[in-house]
Amino acid sequence: MAKRSEAILERERRVLSTSYVRPYPFVPERGEGVWLYDTDGRRYLDFMGGIAVNTTGYGHPRVLAAARAQMERFVHVCFSDFAHEPNVTLAERLVEKLGGGYRVYFGNSGTEAIEAAIKLVRYHTRRPYLLAFTGAFHGRTMGSLSLTSSNPKYREGFAPLLPGVVHVPYPSPSRPPFGVQPAQAGEAVLDHLEHLFKTKLPPGEVAAFFAEPIQGEGGYLLPAPGFFKELKALLEHHGILLVADEIQTGAGRTGTFLAMEQEGVKPDLVTLAKGLASGFPISALLFRAELSSWPPGAHGTTFGGNPVAAAAALATLDLLEAGLMENAREVGAYLKARLETLLKDAPGVVEVRGRGLMLAVAFENGALRDRAVRSAFERGLLTLPAGPDALRIAPPLILCREEAEEGAHRLAEAVRALG
Repeated sequence: MAKRSEAILERERRVLSTSYVRPYPFVPERGEGVWLYDTDGRRYLDFMGGIAVNTTGYGHPRVLAAARAQMERFVHVCFSDFAHEPNVTLAERLVEKLGGGYRVYFGNSGTEAIEAAIKLVRYHTRRPYLLAFTGAFHGRTMGSLSLTSSNPKYREGFAPLLPGVVHVPYPSPSRPPFGVQPAQAGEAVLDHLEHLFKTKLPPGEVAAFFAEPIQGEGGYLLPAPGFFKELKALLEHHGILLVADEIQTGAGRTGTFLAMEQEGVKPDLVTLAKGLASGFPISALLFRAELSSWPPGAHGTTFGGNPVAAAAALATLDLLEAGLMENAREVGAYLKARLETLLKDAPGVVEVRGRGLMLAVAFENGALRDRAVRSAFERGLLTLPAGPDALRIAPPLILCREEAEEGAHRLAEAVRALG
């Protein structure tokens, strides 16, 4: 490794928390578009986007201009106490994106949006139980961690967690539950859920089901076709709310503003964060207006809804509506097809899956996946693991076909170099 990067990594080892993960020795210094440069001047094609955060890439002039203009006005006046025009406009536009009838609560991060959702569904329904999927990732603060079940290391040593959380298998044809065939994955999960309702989990005491439309940290797993429509009908029958965790899938990443749009389902609550403001920290909980039964002061935050982040989010929405969602669909489909071709019969590769620019290459095991991630890094391509055996691809949505082609070739070379 070159000298500056190694020196910085050595310094951080002496002062930073041991909880930070470092999949490879990369120390960024600056970025342009979909490219990052490390502290030693080496250029990398970014296929991870800060974990699906940098929607408009690095240094987008419209996002930077919006943030600068707001910083010249003011950076912080606590939004929990005083209204800010950028945030009100952002809330109006988000509600419009969902077709109206929602209200918005702003926070700093995805896990905060989930925490707010937990509090709201329990407050409004007065029901104690929550449902989530195995393999889910909803965050790592104590409430959201109670819903998270993608990796035991996130939970180890932190018990007892929030009581009343029940997990059911995720209905993925790529990883079908209960030993059923892929085509029966959705039906098997619905049958299991109804069995729980009849035997041990009173449905009248369940407040909400928290669900990622496509599992992120769980491995970029897609649901069985039609599953969420059937799930929503079952939940409505029992008065159970559906919370769509769109923290990673939302803001256009799968080719539509929300991934649930492609499932034909309108959730009761939606959480957004990550790509909403192109790297500026902000989250949003949207919930049906009739659920807003909590009084002033029932929930709040000092920094949530920062006006600079809100301004960046408004610029990001402008760009999404000006073609970035279409680009995610088109370039994502192209990249998926190229990876399927280039990795066909590659040793250890099981499948390429995903939607839009939320893609994954699944391997036979996690050890091989980890070697592929490192091999890609050594070839100037930044990727990240997801789940037990998948390599995730979540580049900025400005990625063009030529860049997608180059990344596909770098990844294929990295995988085939493993032997």
